[in-house]
Amino acid sequence: MPARGARAGRPRVASTAHAPGDLGLPGGDDAGDDARDARRGARAAARAARRGQDRPLVRAITVLVSACGAPGTAALLRALRENGEGRPVRLVGTDMSERAVGRLLCDAFRLVPPGSDPGFADAVLDVCAAEEVDVVLPQSSFDLAGLAGARERFSIPVLVSSAETIRRSNDKAECYALLHEIGVPAPAFRRVRGAEAVAEAARELGYPGRPVCFKPVFGSGSRGFRVLDPKVDRAHQLLHERPGAVAMRLEEAVELLPAAGGPDLLVMELATGGERTIDGIADGRRIVLGHPKTRESMRAGLAMYFVTLEDEALMDIAERIVSALEIEHFFNIQLVGEHVIEVNPRISTIVYQEDLNLPYLGVKRALGEVTDEELAALRSRVRPGRTALRYFDQVEWDAPI
Repeated sequence: MPARGARAGRPRVASTAHAPGDLGLPGGDDAGDDARDARRGARAAARAARRGQDRPLVRAITVLVSACGAPGTAALLRALRENGEGRPVRLVGTDMSERAVGRLLCDAFRLVPPGSDPGFADAVLDVCAAEEVDVVLPQSSFDLAGLAGARERFSIPVLVSSAETIRRSNDKAECYALLHEIGVPAPAFRRVRGAEAVAEAARELGYPGRPVCFKPVFGSGSRGFRVLDPKVDRAHQLLHERPGAVAMRLEEAVELLPAAGGPDLLVMELATGGERTIDGIADGRRIVLGHPKTRESMRAGLAMYFVTLEDEALMDIAERIVSALEIEHFFNIQLVGEHVIEVNPRISTIVYQEDLNLPYLGVKRALGEVTDEELAALRSRVRPGRTALRYFDQVEWDAPI
């Protein structure tokens, strides 16, 4: 979608004439040079004016970031502000919780309904109008379907894929079936409902001879994910592990789930090995710019340590998935070992570089300020070994009692 025109009062950046090379006072020998210097100055000013006309306007922009209480929010907001161009970026955060950290880090904050609420898209539309937003950048998987279904109603770019792409990506069973169809390694799985079907599927996949796992067909992150392991040490969990351990015996899961019905669940083989992801920007057919990274040091369901990789085989896998699902804008594809376990058509954790700012580049692309060819030319800037360590931080403020 093309960018909107610059608003009144917003700054423009253009070339300026060269500064004088001599700041001294003219002497007797310099008097004859005044006319020549004036002519040179006029020509320099004319050249600068022409360069200014040729250069695109660089205007201040307003970016709406949804789910601004998400774990990666602080780093994302910082990257948009510190964009390397000195460009003013006004940030508007939205979230369903007043305790979202974005409320304190953004220039403006608006409460909105949950992404699953039928009124979510209308609420975001209202915020865009009230805050004069230039582009919408969703962070949460729960926000994608509502925004995708309404994106034609927005007069500004919304960085989300089509409604059909979001549906197919968020339906983990359908997504896994597609991965198998295009020859991408993914876990064997069964789509079931109810405790009896879970038990049957687990045994078909090798339980109790080997651990299996399950999670909701529709979900985000590690919510609802559990490992079914007959050898789990419950006493060790009780005495030495934090609450919320993901491993349990099949009998315990059967006891907790309804005998029949309930939510759709995905029972699948347990993928093992190191975790890696591919993050980038896509155009619905191919990857425009992106790279793989590791995903390490899990804490409370979140990875805390990442290292940028150079791996053409992973990029090829991601390219096939992007093409099959027709993913647009940001994407995140997650592997455990050699199996693809998650396809997220949204932005995720980024390993930032001072000369390669993926979130800001994605925003510029959506506004029509940079072409796909120009982005593709930046691939050589990816630095394998670039490392990110996530940590917990906090902010303070005085509130009425």
